[in-house]
Amino acid sequence: MVGVAVNEKTFDRAKARPTTGTLGKAMDVLDAIALSPEPPRFTDLLNQLGVPRGTLHRQVSHLVQEGLVVANRDHAYELGPRLLQLASRAWSTNSFRRIAEPHLRALHEISGETVHLGVLSGHEVVYLDKVESRQAVRMHSQIGNTSPAYCTGVGKAMLSVLDDAAIADIAARTDFVRHTPTTLKNTTELAAEIAEIRRTGLAFDREEHEPGIHCVAAPIAAEESQFIAGLSITAPSFRVPMAQLEAYGDAVTATANAIKDDIVTRLGPRRS
Repeated sequence: MVGVAVNEKTFDRAKARPTTGTLGKAMDVLDAIALSPEPPRFTDLLNQLGVPRGTLHRQVSHLVQEGLVVANRDHAYELGPRLLQLASRAWSTNSFRRIAEPHLRALHEISGETVHLGVLSGHEVVYLDKVESRQAVRMHSQIGNTSPAYCTGVGKAMLSVLDDAAIADIAARTDFVRHTPTTLKNTTELAAEIAEIRRTGLAFDREEHEPGIHCVAAPIAAEESQFIAGLSITAPSFRVPMAQLEAYGDAVTATANAIKDDIVTRLGPRRS
């Protein structure tokens, strides 16, 4: 079997994170396996991570022994059942997701379109929950998947609540890939977009990440919480025109505010 052709950008997150001892090094390997477009073989990991062969062999062996990674019949590595069980457990017991879920379903009832809940992780959106459209629509988003913040509605909504210094830092670490003709091209365009989102309270993805898919989004940011989240209504542009998407704006904002209020009440600091 020929080794996997590695895209260098696939593992930016693993390479950019500071390595912290043995666990940090093992996480680099786990990230590389998880983010690979196809199960990588040992030589793929060796070429990508640039660590000594013996060190990498020990790290992979430990991950296999712990059930976090498995080797398939082609001698390539995939995520193991223990990791999938932990991920499932984390998703099902996540307090924020459980608080937001009924609000997401109520917003879905209003629109009938796909509703996303995401959290900001560095310069990426991590999808925490998703209520599917009543219509069959294929799109990149899945629970646990990541997307760039600069070219997604929910990502730009979350960026808008950060201060200018934090946005500048994220922009400096962003590779402005042109996914579509409407994708933002640089820091200047992103700054102008953020200014407009701050003015209106709404963010739009104008087919910037996936052709034919657009969305309206709003941030969820409570001072009492140490995270930034956002939600969106996403729909295919051929079926839902921009005017209809804009009309959903009030409902998206109201839902974001309702979730924020619930967070403050149920997850905020306890007062004696």
